[in-house]
Amino acid sequence: MKLLQAKLSQYQEPQKAKALGVYPYFRKIESEQDTEVYIGGKKVLMFGSNSYMGLTNHPKVKEAAIEAIKKYGTGCAGSPFLNGTLDIHKELEARLAAFVGKEDAMIYSTGFEVNLGVVSCLTGREDYILLDEQDHASIIEGRRLSFSTAYKYKHNDMESLETQLQKCAADKVKLIVTDGVFSMEGDVANLPEIVRLAKKYNATVMVDEAHGIGVFGKQGRGTCDHFGVSDDVDLIMGTFSKSFASLGGFIACDKSITNYLRHHSRSYIFTASITPASTAAANAALDIMMNEPERQQHLWDLTHYALDGFRSMGCEIGNTSTPIIPLFIRDNNKTFAITRDLMNEGIFVNPVVSPAVASKDTLIRFSLMATHTKEQVTIALEKIHKVFRSYGLVE
Repeated sequence: MKLLQAKLSQYQEPQKAKALGVYPYFRKIESEQDTEVYIGGKKVLMFGSNSYMGLTNHPKVKEAAIEAIKKYGTGCAGSPFLNGTLDIHKELEARLAAFVGKEDAMIYSTGFEVNLGVVSCLTGREDYILLDEQDHASIIEGRRLSFSTAYKYKHNDMESLETQLQKCAADKVKLIVTDGVFSMEGDVANLPEIVRLAKKYNATVMVDEAHGIGVFGKQGRGTCDHFGVSDDVDLIMGTFSKSFASLGGFIACDKSITNYLRHHSRSYIFTASITPASTAAANAALDIMMNEPERQQHLWDLTHYALDGFRSMGCEIGNTSTPIIPLFIRDNNKTFAITRDLMNEGIFVNPVVSPAVASKDTLIRFSLMATHTKEQVTIALEKIHKVFRSYGLVE
């Protein structure tokens, strides 16, 4: 056996979980991503999806994707820098820029590639990147590729952020990067205070709206719009894999920034363009978000109902106020076992365990879609209460 294989063969954690019957990953879904899915021929209620607007199987979204394939084919066969720019790419970029209130926007092939390609190349060796310690992995990877000095601040702790800003040279670029909604625990960044500190220390602000768009703000414009700080946030990032019911991502900002990114961002220049179908699907989803505000309202009605239900049964849910609801278990093995037991009860949820979080912070991630019904949420609450009570987590 070669050295690499010998080294990697020592990693046996998945095999151990499988032997115990609690391995929770790569569960094969046999139907469309909806509030109910089929796994192993069994119908299961889906509370593990990021499709907050519930548009992945909307007729208008599917039809738009089909029509785009008919006209443009299945792929672009090149990067946007060379032969991979379509007219529908430019149309969607213009619409996204207007949607979040910026001069321009750029579409990347995935949301991960947005953060990887933007964070890694905007600042230089003498500059600074400041990150919330719970920022998404794509932001962390972008920071690792950057030559700038990086400072992490304590999660949503504005005193900690200011302390880190004070370490930075006054005449150098300082880029503050934060999630708008934090993807695991569902809490919201303190954007008004981040903007205030950015003005005080002449820093630039980038907000990842992956889990905010569709959920917060007028017509789902995100947390920046919700707090009224869109004009003060320099870069707004979004992904198509959640509320936009597609695949891809974008960055929206001033044209001076996109001009630089289009010629320096490696994950943009050296990656094939987003497919025609994905582009058209995202465009159609944007139409629905803007024209059907009742979807967003229903999502919030369900969110408040679920939050009240979890609090009433005594679940520990942290500081969430969003459709992402963490149910803290604080034990790796118990988190896996509960995920299995809930699946057996017909409830699909996601376990979040170390190293994604500290062992003491493991949780079940329960997330809502605008297409869920109150009756479905009620069933989930009852099943979760039953399973949690069997583990002594609630009364």
